[in-house]
Amino acid sequence: MNLAIWLQRTARLNPDRPALFVGTRMMADYRQFARRVRSIAGGLRAMEGIQPGAHVAIYAQNALAYLELLYGIWHAGAVAVPINAKLHAAEAAWIIENAEARLAFCDAKTIGELDRRLPAGACKLVAADDEQMDALHSGSEMDDPVERASADLAWLFYTSGTTGRPKGVMLTNGNLHAMAFSYFVDVDSVMPDDAALYAAPMSHGAGIYNIQHVMKGARHVVPESGAFDADEILDLAAELKNVHMFAAPTMVRRLVDAGKQRETKGEGIRTIVYGGGPMYLEDIIEAVEVFGSRFCQIYGQGESPMTITALPRHTIADRSHPRWRERLASVGTAQSCVEIRIAGEDGHALPAGETGEILVRGAPVMAGYWRNEEATAETLRGGWLWTGDMGTLDDDGYLTLKDRSKDVIISGGSNIYPREIEEVLLRFPGVREASVVGQDHPEWGEVVIAFIVIHADAEVDSEVLDAYCLDNIARFKRPKRYHFLDELPKNNYGKVLKTELRRVLEDRTGQ
Repeated sequence: MNLAIWLQRTARLNPDRPALFVGTRMMADYRQFARRVRSIAGGLRAMEGIQPGAHVAIYAQNALAYLELLYGIWHAGAVAVPINAKLHAAEAAWIIENAEARLAFCDAKTIGELDRRLPAGACKLVAADDEQMDALHSGSEMDDPVERASADLAWLFYTSGTTGRPKGVMLTNGNLHAMAFSYFVDVDSVMPDDAALYAAPMSHGAGIYNIQHVMKGARHVVPESGAFDADEILDLAAELKNVHMFAAPTMVRRLVDAGKQRETKGEGIRTIVYGGGPMYLEDIIEAVEVFGSRFCQIYGQGESPMTITALPRHTIADRSHPRWRERLASVGTAQSCVEIRIAGEDGHALPAGETGEILVRGAPVMAGYWRNEEATAETLRGGWLWTGDMGTLDDDGYLTLKDRSKDVIISGGSNIYPREIEEVLLRFPGVREASVVGQDHPEWGEVVIAFIVIHADAEVDSEVLDAYCLDNIARFKRPKRYHFLDELPKNNYGKVLKTELRRVLEDRTGQ
């Protein structure tokens, strides 16, 4: 079933219900929202020749147009390719080309740089915030969403991989149906007077959570700033009431700090779903003390979006259970639509309490990686998704994450893979070796630290490397510090020992 059907149903049943807001200003009701989507779908077909199954990218900052485009793409039977707006144009161009996108909607300020990075004629670029977008609305509307099967692709999500190139996670209509239904069972309810606040990137979990709110006819709110600002969110929540939002743990920490400074308890916020990185135990304890029982936690991956485990609000707020601290330090229990297993290298289940790799299977698990059979075969084995994350299950089914394999760094809720940065650094003249690790940070969770070995006759310093990284990768991925070594520590097989690098970091920083 086409996901856009849910918008059309809500618009027919409740056409006058408030739908789209910028800050506290209502910009459209559900009748207008659905009409705009139908006109976009008609324009995609008539003006751009977009056929069912075609890939259409969105590389843009948070805006109401994002939702309209997303549903317009689905309504036309096409596949949405959301791209993190924080990525460098070179990274976005690679994704657009790899995804074989016929059309890409971008912010006007990024079109020139993106066009320069793409091969001639590879993809048409349209500014989502000027007259090109308006032209899509000028044609005839497409009355009904194109029929799509459960197994048909709906969302092609690019997640960074350890090979240094992102992988396109193929999510079907059925995957996203399961995600939406499981939310109602395992995470939280949604009411018509709720307001979904998009302060985290709409290309990721915050955006994909729009589906549940469309189904229930709730409001959709993009802050005036278009981004995360703790004071702005607290002000909005107090006025809008019944606000729901998805937030990385670093965002939760900022909200709590702002609430304490303002002596407010988060009035108007109904639910904060947090995930996308480690939430430290003392941080969530303090968050509940300041804001009360407003928090839910999810653990998922792009390969099983938002749907591996959940920790509901009553468990997060509970202080009566004898093991409440252990449960609060966990990521909850399996969501209704999946099974989870802690496995050894052979895939066999390990007993409760033993650490192994987290495996998942069920309706929301991806169909595979786009045009990457090798990675698909490595990740989907024996009917299970091998997550690459390590953890333990207790006797009651609570999952606790122990470590992240493949050395992924999570900074501000975004996954950063060292290999990708290392490959950029190694392209710089004079750099002989490079290795990247994460270092704990009180605000961001982790920050990127690079260890560099330069050629004997080279002159390389931190400033030139920083400028080079800014020209080639997203700003949030670039190393925060560079340490220069005579050589990198390696084992007998020549593999860099990142554990030793972390010890060097501790010795140099005293942390």
